[in-house]
Amino acid sequence: MKVGIIGASGYSGEELVRLLARHPGVELAVLTSRQMAGQSASKVFPVLRNRFPGLLITASDASTLASDGEIGLYFLALPHGVSVEYAKPLLEAGKHIIDLSADFRLSSLARYQEFYGEHHAPEMLEAGRYIFPELATPEQLQNPLIASPGCYPTSILMPLIPLARAGLIDPSRIIVSSMSGVSGAGKKVADTYLYCERNESVKAYGIPKHRHLSEVEEQLELAFGNGVRVQVQFIPHLVPMTRGIASTMILEPVEGAKPEDAYGAWDKVYGGKPFVGILPAGETPDTADVIYTNRVDFSLTGDARTGRWIVTSCVDNLLKGASGQAVQLMNLKYGFGETTGLEP
Repeated sequence: MKVGIIGASGYSGEELVRLLARHPGVELAVLTSRQMAGQSASKVFPVLRNRFPGLLITASDASTLASDGEIGLYFLALPHGVSVEYAKPLLEAGKHIIDLSADFRLSSLARYQEFYGEHHAPEMLEAGRYIFPELATPEQLQNPLIASPGCYPTSILMPLIPLARAGLIDPSRIIVSSMSGVSGAGKKVADTYLYCERNESVKAYGIPKHRHLSEVEEQLELAFGNGVRVQVQFIPHLVPMTRGIASTMILEPVEGAKPEDAYGAWDKVYGGKPFVGILPAGETPDTADVIYTNRVDFSLTGDARTGRWIVTSCVDNLLKGASGQAVQLMNLKYGFGETTGLEP
């Protein structure tokens, strides 16, 4: 199956190139980058040497991409607000899309505008389907436009959605503190991300309304159901490592709920899932164990003194939090083995 990557030169795009170049079921037929158009793909991406010797990086022209009759699936690895420019013509041409940006992750236009500003094609919000591979139905996977979840939200929502669905936690008393490697900011030149600025330095940012908070609250409201309103206090931090996210969630269990109930809810949803590592109570995950894999690890510890639950999780922000998850969605959508081309 021939696939294309639009926006291949960013960190997520580079990871997609690496994963798909080695995937036995697909052929990388199109790679686009406005800055690198015309260059040999194997020169820009050394992983492609001896694999696709004649492949050139092309300009990101939406009409040209839409008219390519050989490609049925495009990955959009573009900045927020840019994916929508390509999604519309591609969908009109009958293409399928897995989008790694936030352009189609929210169903509420008001919520999108509150956190991101103007949406350039609000009528298309209904076209997208926000899907975690582990929670997807076959019907959802056949939707032409799939919005792949974000990095922070993956680390938060995968442990919390089963607890919310089971009614085990208070929706109004959720506190999340997360730490992310610098690659989570994308490939950009800014003083904040220089080595000398980030080395030996940790800082909170994006408070009190980081953009990913919109995604987290909307998905949790869907998980709780019955019109429940969710409020999450989210504090992200930038830490001096290249990749990886560690999240700590402070939860108020409902009366009578016990930690073993949470583990039961997790086992019911994620039992046997190849990219979910559920650790024993009291054993906390480590980013060192998940980087370069497509796995999310999490665990829960009950605090008898405060009565709260402490859930900790770790993911690789560029794999399970972005490109690896997108490839996992492709595998399920097109009938490949779920782990094909991916490291559990």
